[in-house]
Amino acid sequence: MRDNARLVLALAALIAAAPILSACYTTQGAGKDLQAAGRSLDNSADKNTNYKP
Repeated sequence: MRDNARLVLALAALIAAAPILSACYTTQGAGKDLQAAGRSLDNSADKNTNYKP
């Protein structure tokens, strides 16, 4: 009986955490996440480089 309760509790915790653990829900969301990461990387590179064309 205790094992069943643990299993049910573990499954409930996983189901509750699934939306939190997933970073983006759609392909569009993934694209926006990647775009923001690229923009951030580009801005960081611009700030930390000595190269001036």
